[in-house]
Amino acid sequence: MCRHNKQVKLKDKKNSIGVFPLFGKIKKVFSKFIEKASTFLGAREKLDVILEDFKFSLIESDVAYECAEYIISSLQEEIDRGNIRDKEDLVGKLRELLISLFREAGNLDIFEEARKYKPYKIVFLGVNGVGKTTTIAKLAVAYREKGYKPLMVAADTFRAGAQEQLKFHGQRTGISVFMGKYGADPAAITFDAIRYAENRGYDIVLIDTAGRMHTDIDLVNELKKLIRVSKPHRKILVVDALTGNDAIEQAKFFDEYIGVDGVIVTKVDAYEQGGVPLSIVYAIRKPIIMIGVGQEYKDLKPFSIDEFVNKILPNIY
Repeated sequence: MCRHNKQVKLKDKKNSIGVFPLFGKIKKVFSKFIEKASTFLGAREKLDVILEDFKFSLIESDVAYECAEYIISSLQEEIDRGNIRDKEDLVGKLRELLISLFREAGNLDIFEEARKYKPYKIVFLGVNGVGKTTTIAKLAVAYREKGYKPLMVAADTFRAGAQEQLKFHGQRTGISVFMGKYGADPAAITFDAIRYAENRGYDIVLIDTAGRMHTDIDLVNELKKLIRVSKPHRKILVVDALTGNDAIEQAKFFDEYIGVDGVIVTKVDAYEQGGVPLSIVYAIRKPIIMIGVGQEYKDLKPFSIDEFVNKILPNIY
């Protein structure tokens, strides 16, 4: 009986945090800074030291250096203008600053936008191991639940097991998969898949692609050709939050060489540092559209700016 009660309490605790984890590390960084800085708002020399410490603590929580610098310089400017006089002002300005960074990246609703096109085509980008193929399956399930008819396309003809992995998800979910042969031209497979989707009334075409090292120029050329052929409505990058700064570098690379319309961050449920979503948005100015929060097909959730910010900033109101 006691063990059962303990399990219920743990489950309730998990449900109480919503779709985000506690983000323990970055939350502590912000809380510690706010407590220290609010005490020395009138002592600029001491405050400068606190701000510098805050910057490096942010960097240790996967906030990119340039993003951390921007946050610090913005706070210094607000302090110099006399806009931050106490703890409440400090938290309020931090909240405004973080929310504005996300909102400047824009908003992308890939469910609502899909109503405008048939079929609505998305090409997925990302290196091996980030959960790209599983994310495609999760998104296909989400589209089906909203009344769309999705088709998953196995255009990764390079990685051993890639075709079988998407086929496995298709069998588990009951969602159709268009497959090619290993070594075949991914652009040709994608072209055929789109024609197939058009002729059979599919609403959504979700295209899986190869994910060799993101510095592989052959992969870049392959993706550019696939995109020229498929003319996707959106190019979505998938990154793994647990890879930290590497996820940020991947975002920069794919956006520069291929172009990214939005980002899905996986494994957020196991991620404590917290800085990756903020850093990616700052680095490429493209929105985080969804996050992976578990292993089940239902565990892909829309990204909420307000919820993210509320998780990492203390509530003093």
